[in-house]
Amino acid sequence: MVLSEAQQQVLTRLAEFVVPADACPTDACPTDACPTDACPTDACPTDDSPSAAEAGAVAFIERVLTVDRPDWRPRVERALAAAPDLETALADADGAWLVRLIAQGYYAGEPAWAMVGWRPDAAGAWDPVATELRVTPRSALVDRYDVVVIGSGAGGGTAAQVLAESGRTVLVVEAGEYPTTESLARDHLRNPRSVAGLPAGTDPDPQGRPRTAVVDGVTSYPLPPDGDWGNNAFTVGGGTRVYGAQAWRFVPRDFRMATTYGVPEGSGLADWPISYDDLAPYYTLAEQRFGVSGGGTDPWHEPRELPMPPLPRTGPAHRLAAAAATLGWGTLDVPLLINSVDYQGRAGCVRCGQCVGFACPVEAKAGTHNTALPAALATGNCTLVTGTTAERLVVSNGRVVGVALVDGQLWRRTIECAEVVVAAGASETPRLLLNSAHPAEPHGLGNNQDQVGRYLQAHVYAGAVGLFDDELADLIGPGVSIATCDFRHGNDGIIGGGMLANEFVPTPAATYDYLTGAGLIPRAGLAAKQAMRREARRMLRVVGPIQEVTSSDSRIQVDPATRDRFGNPVAKISGSIHPEDVRAQAFLSAKAEEWLLAAGAVRTAINTPSPTGRASTGQHQAGTCRMGDDPARSATDPYGRVWGHDNVWIADASVHVTNGGVNPVLTVLANSLRISDHLVRGSA
Repeated sequence: MVLSEAQQQVLTRLAEFVVPADACPTDACPTDACPTDACPTDACPTDDSPSAAEAGAVAFIERVLTVDRPDWRPRVERALAAAPDLETALADADGAWLVRLIAQGYYAGEPAWAMVGWRPDAAGAWDPVATELRVTPRSALVDRYDVVVIGSGAGGGTAAQVLAESGRTVLVVEAGEYPTTESLARDHLRNPRSVAGLPAGTDPDPQGRPRTAVVDGVTSYPLPPDGDWGNNAFTVGGGTRVYGAQAWRFVPRDFRMATTYGVPEGSGLADWPISYDDLAPYYTLAEQRFGVSGGGTDPWHEPRELPMPPLPRTGPAHRLAAAAATLGWGTLDVPLLINSVDYQGRAGCVRCGQCVGFACPVEAKAGTHNTALPAALATGNCTLVTGTTAERLVVSNGRVVGVALVDGQLWRRTIECAEVVVAAGASETPRLLLNSAHPAEPHGLGNNQDQVGRYLQAHVYAGAVGLFDDELADLIGPGVSIATCDFRHGNDGIIGGGMLANEFVPTPAATYDYLTGAGLIPRAGLAAKQAMRREARRMLRVVGPIQEVTSSDSRIQVDPATRDRFGNPVAKISGSIHPEDVRAQAFLSAKAEEWLLAAGAVRTAINTPSPTGRASTGQHQAGTCRMGDDPARSATDPYGRVWGHDNVWIADASVHVTNGGVNPVLTVLANSLRISDHLVRGSA
């Protein structure tokens, strides 16, 4: 055991305070007037759900400290020392943190699911399936490939298919592994979209890959599960294995933000070197190749017909549609990279309640692991290696001639190649270039103009949560069903804007965070438990990303003083969001609240304004190797080719000049198709 017997006793007592048992406190009851409906304290139970202690809080915290986060032990011990009772614990920063962790552990367990009326699968039960992929052992790699693709997510997996189908020999290097669907389909806390701080199955080694983060001038060294690390999924398929799969196109104005709005002071806002029309045929190809369902018209670009009809609207979506009509707002069915019917050999969605953050149990959700990579491997020209990190690009006589690889056992090998496609994500892609410095480029490959790593952006989220008098949450997945795009542009006094949609089906642990974070229910105690039981099915969230106004000071650098397990300098994240982003977030959050109130919400709360002293990163990270026409203001040419290197290409969201007011994955897929097509045609 990690904790002493005395500490376990304190933890048990605290857990009883956080989520008490339902037993009626007869000795303290101020009245003899039972039954429950006459109880003036509303403290009587409605079921036999256990307390947090009875549900295994001590075992949960012991596992956290033993397996997940050994580095948290000092904080837990400080919290226990300051937690003689609930009131004292909540008044202490460490104590309040431990209270939240205990509650999250409780609501992530099945006894709590029954209490709040939540279920993981509307169909009752499913037998998870997974696409089989041929992974090659490192010992079987050959000395040379035509192309090495670094990363297997939206950008890398897509490029691998195009290049392998062109006849090139392709090595796909994935730093993560290929976890089973079962291992990515159940855990609500060890999940890439959880904010509990516990490592997910798609995280890299928590202790082996620290980063440096500078927030409000203070430097810290977060690990992958921590928010400031800026995580996206490290696994075959990258984020597409566990994403929510919203498949939005950017619109014409998204490519001309500087021309449309001007450049705010302190901003690096710029136009893309390509237009919507340049990308439109590749958007269509991506929608067909990967499979997109949905319907309706976004008012900011021309109508289009998607390969599959939308999933049937959920109960909350019908409520929001009626409310939008009263407000005069347009709505549409959210486009999703999720099969609404069987498509290209993959099943249609079974409407389970675990979509975003989880692997799809029936492979209805399109990812590169079940589309592009199988197609690439089927050509016989593609080799996939996992658990392997690209340390640097190897340069000889000014030209990249290979990629230096390393694995967890410190096996090292340089693979020769004619071309390299980098698609490791907007944190790791610039880190790789910066760690590939050589005499002619001492500050990093392609970085003689100090552009690599700059203009980091992602998405600040706007939104609001509402509570209703009736239980409107039907728990039919994926949950997200209806959106309004009226506010993507054309908002007086606001630069850009964004899309608003209803939320994915939240887990009970996420529901607890949403409601307590918004101040709509207490954080702990019997009142909190009763509130969760009462409100979980009465909650509805409307959220959406805003178009960020990036700056050159938001960036990825490398920190030579902090190294990963392989001895390489780690990524250093610094910068801030622009004040215009805060204004846009407030504007769109107010619209979200207005929508909920029109739908009948009786209590609401809007998203907390984002802190300006922290860089924006995470699942939608972008912009750190942006494309352009001028090497002095960009890292790549309009086709993603690194300036000064005719055989090094970037095919992930790093090349985005701006990131749209919508989820960016369809743009990553389409742009990777465009870049790869140009690579093939240009050197044919």
